[in-house]
Amino acid sequence: MSSGFVMRIAAPLVGAGLLAFVAAPALAQKGLDEPFQAQFKEALAGKTVAYVPVSMNFDLTEGWFAGLKKELEPYGMKVIVRDPNWSTSAGAQAVTTLLSEKPVAMVIHNPDVQTYAKLLQRAENEGIYVIQINMGSVYRSSGFVGANWIEIGERDADAVVKACAGKSNKIAIVQGALSAAASAYTLKGVENVLAKHPEIKVVSSQAADWDAAKAKAVTQTVLKQNPDLCGIVGFWDGMDIGTAAAVKEAGLTGKVFVATSGGGERKGACELVKSGAFDLDLSYDVPTQAADMAALIKWLVSSGAKAGSVKGSVYTTLVPITKENASAEMTCWNLGELKKN
Repeated sequence: MSSGFVMRIAAPLVGAGLLAFVAAPALAQKGLDEPFQAQFKEALAGKTVAYVPVSMNFDLTEGWFAGLKKELEPYGMKVIVRDPNWSTSAGAQAVTTLLSEKPVAMVIHNPDVQTYAKLLQRAENEGIYVIQINMGSVYRSSGFVGANWIEIGERDADAVVKACAGKSNKIAIVQGALSAAASAYTLKGVENVLAKHPEIKVVSSQAADWDAAKAKAVTQTVLKQNPDLCGIVGFWDGMDIGTAAAVKEAGLTGKVFVATSGGGERKGACELVKSGAFDLDLSYDVPTQAADMAALIKWLVSSGAKAGSVKGSVYTTLVPITKENASAEMTCWNLGELKKN
């Protein structure tokens, strides 16, 4: 038998063998145990996170609480709330009591920049992680999640300045509580813009202490004295419901440009923009902030880092709500739906 004959016979046999190998079912490879998820779960399970807002009777604070529970409870964490109900002294007492209860972390919504500062430093010295939300203190803790108030002041003021072009150039500023970080920093942002526009005249800059009734009274007086007012920079939409009500009562809706900011809840933001009460509402999107806070807590607790040894900030990306997007499905969130999830 010639070698050529051998080659001709061998070739199809080799091909058939390959086909048989490909067609045969492969043996299942054993799975790999992800090496870090077990210790992550163990680090979080059974731990308590304490939440101290300024009060639990409005969309921001209720939304943060619901979002924290949604993100942390599936990992066996317990989220508790201590509600000072707008009392600074009650809030300080709540934080003091928590120091002895030793939660793994505290989420703090400061009423001003000073009152809780030393308490928060003490908490981290005693091993409790502190996350501050939206209104920080002078003490920089492990984490801050919140709006960049300087940016909010600049963007709201810039919108009002543009709206006043060719008009009276008279504007009013409705501040929050003077000692609160959110109010003081927003005012600085407004001042940054006004410094570039000497043609703008500020006829009123008053504090309404986050109170809608006070904001309405302040605005009513300003409009009586300045019926040709062209714009208002407000510091929180929950308060500026009163600002907008005064503008409406004066028959000036659509003539006086109202710019404000808030957490982006549907009833407090999108509906008021759609109605014309607000011309611009800069949203810092509460569900995103809650998720950011929860992520920081998960990372800190699972990392084992000493409380206070790392410090960082997560500034929230702002969403401008105007009539152009106020009807969009994804622009605003709904508190009822967030609580259900």
